[in-house]
Amino acid sequence: MNVPFDSTPCLKAYVAARLRRLRAMDPTAEQQRLLLGLLRHAEATRFGRDHGFAGIRSVADFQRAVPLRRYEALHADYVAAALPVLDGVLWPGRTPYLALSSGTTSGTTKRIPVTREMVRANRGAALDTLAWHLAAHPRARPFGGLSFMLGGSTDLKQVAPGVREGDLSGIAAHEVPGALRRWSWPPEELALLADWDAKLARLAAEAPVREIRMVSGTPSWLLLLFERLAARHGMPPLPALELLIHGGVAFAPYRERLAPFLPAGCATREVYPASEGFVAIADRGDGEGLRLNLDRGCFFEFVPVEDLDAATPTRHWAATIETGVEYAVVVSSCAGLFGYVLGDTVRFVDRAPPRLLVTGRTSWTLSAFGEHLAGEEIEAAIMAAAQAVGLAVAEYMVGPEFHGSLGRHRWCVEAAGAVPPDAAPRLAAALDAALRAENDDYAAHRDGAQMAVPEVLILPPGAFAAWMRAQGKLGGQHKVPRVIADPARFAAAAAALSAAPPPASRG
Repeated sequence: MNVPFDSTPCLKAYVAARLRRLRAMDPTAEQQRLLLGLLRHAEATRFGRDHGFAGIRSVADFQRAVPLRRYEALHADYVAAALPVLDGVLWPGRTPYLALSSGTTSGTTKRIPVTREMVRANRGAALDTLAWHLAAHPRARPFGGLSFMLGGSTDLKQVAPGVREGDLSGIAAHEVPGALRRWSWPPEELALLADWDAKLARLAAEAPVREIRMVSGTPSWLLLLFERLAARHGMPPLPALELLIHGGVAFAPYRERLAPFLPAGCATREVYPASEGFVAIADRGDGEGLRLNLDRGCFFEFVPVEDLDAATPTRHWAATIETGVEYAVVVSSCAGLFGYVLGDTVRFVDRAPPRLLVTGRTSWTLSAFGEHLAGEEIEAAIMAAAQAVGLAVAEYMVGPEFHGSLGRHRWCVEAAGAVPPDAAPRLAAALDAALRAENDDYAAHRDGAQMAVPEVLILPPGAFAAWMRAQGKLGGQHKVPRVIADPARFAAAAAALSAAPPPASRG
């Protein structure tokens, strides 16, 4: 496959103007302007009429008129009776796409509305990702080769006239402008494959490895791809790669394991996309925060996690956010979602412009016994403990169980390589120490003999992949649930993980 020509110079002309606009943008004014525009556009919809959009003139008016809703409430109140045809329910006209998104802790498949306006907004955010890359690497040539998006199956099912549903990556692939398809890989035949193992084998065999300049995907699945590519093509498997775009899960556990596969000078850039909208992009280095997308179709609110279920939760936005506070993300968008609780938690490191770190999920809080562990604390503890023991962790999951009369946490940990002697008890002790240091409530419950020391189950490489395959959730945008707070669901998952044979190696 040959790339017709290097279109990077055209991109750079756009980037220069876009960067000037982004750097001059007033976050408060931009977000307020965007919200009021969304309300005017949707005021005649069923949702807009029910909430008096026509009379809203400010952010404060909006927050008084529109309560916060999680997916389940929105689905029951507005979506369920109309599916699959949403005509003027949340957004004017017929919503053309439903993105299937499995809840990582609830196991529930969600159908998230995606409008053409949202498709355009997401495409603009993708261009902003390249803009920040070129700002940091002005000699880069991202369109001097192919862009490889490692997503799920791009096969979309038509469920009603003018309505398709499927993976968000399939929607994105379906909407790629014809003029850009020549710079995209894989071709439709490969992208449509639903069998993840067969797809990986063919991607590794057929990839034009010397022409790929950019690759994007979830780190866990990218690692599997690079291992397959390296086995077939040697190291580095993509010698012309200059940009790896990653998102969906924390990158830190994968950084060292991915590094050997990347050629010298290859940059990495984190993004925060969701089925509900493109939230933020790294505009600086790793770990320095992701810049909130202020003008890409979404108005954002941020609710302190402890207030989320209050009768009148405190709702911050770009004008009132503070650094260092754990917030739940709420979105109102050009897909017709208003006051929608996204399910993620973030912490701001800057206010002007707003930059955030993704800290976990609202459902990642583990407090079966009053220990009140946040997702960020759980992630930090497993990384510190694994380093102390000398164990490379590929995946993990934690949940609560009873040990006699005491509660405890059970960790299912997949090793990425050799397992040190006595790794399980040593890792349990290191996790206990790390969590004591991180969280006073956990320490108090351990010291007060209300909780037993954690238990660790070490799993062989491939155990989580086998478990995900058994659920039909292998690859693409599916992610391993880090925390399952319900004891019965966790016990079933842990038992299945223990019994699942690792996947057989395939070409």
